[in-house]
Amino acid sequence: MTMMRWSVGVEAEGDRVLSRDEVVELADAVAASNGIATGIGSTRYGAQLVVEAPTREEAIAKAKEEFARAAATAGLPAAPVVRAEAISEEEDDLR
Repeated sequence: MTMMRWSVGVEAEGDRVLSRDEVVELADAVAASNGIATGIGSTRYGAQLVVEAPTREEAIAKAKEEFARAAATAGLPAAPVVRAEAISEEEDDLR
């Protein structure tokens, strides 16, 4: 299968509001995946990651793994993923 680049958004919801410093730590942890982080002042935190995978499902799975690793590296509490969606570079070019 041909590998494609995907932009994958992953968002988790925890039980407390995150500080700016915590989200900055998450941003640092996802930077290796060309990622950006969100969540300052919210119970939800997330990241937009760029991954390579042959299918949307594999891209989402890979991004969720990277997101969980980055969240742990940043010292964020484990929280369930409430949103994960992917768009390929090809699809994005058509918009």
